[in-house]
Amino acid sequence: MFKRSKTVVKKKNFSPGTRRYDLHMQAQATLNAGDLRKAVKLPSGGNLGDWLAANTVDFFNQVNLLYSAISSYCTEETCPTMSAGPKYEYHWVDGVDYVKPTPVSAPKYVDLLLQWIQAIVEDESQFPSDFEGKAVTKEFIVLLHRIYKRLFRVYAHIYCSHLDKIRANGLEAHLNTGFKHFYLFVREFRLIEDKKEMEPLKEVIEAACKQYGISP
Repeated sequence: MFKRSKTVVKKKNFSPGTRRYDLHMQAQATLNAGDLRKAVKLPSGGNLGDWLAANTVDFFNQVNLLYSAISSYCTEETCPTMSAGPKYEYHWVDGVDYVKPTPVSAPKYVDLLLQWIQAIVEDESQFPSDFEGKAVTKEFIVLLHRIYKRLFRVYAHIYCSHLDKIRANGLEAHLNTGFKHFYLFVREFRLIEDKKEMEPLKEVIEAACKQYGISP
């Protein structure tokens, strides 16, 4: 039987004094001010690579924490497939241990995903710790597309399968704010190219866009 790995709850931190730490703190300050649209914008004079990387780590931490809050309800018995309602099922593939898309339970999928992202952000060759003097390569953007598409699937699963538990635990406002921030960032930098990927949360997205006066 699958047992959830303890390693995936490890939070990725930034080193104080680095440019990425400064960007992280700047983003948090804007978020705390309640302006999500401003929070996703590249700061004036900011480095695009570091901004994308810093926020990616933040979203990884947010999804990690959010899923941990409902993980006791998301089991192989309750969620034998990784899905977002009856119309959408997600299979795992990483090209190493899972060469072909493979159906797995929701907790197994999330565990594999968070371990996969953690390995990426700790790999200097894939995820530079500092972009000063380095270009944002096509390969890095493609990697971000894969990360954000898969993080979206965790949000979709939580909304479609565990919203009742989220509400019962008083986490709905946290979920909604986190997802709005995530969606606005994805939209700002076009990190999920295929809009069909976001169909499972179409109504949530439309409500967020209406709130901020933007088109989906």
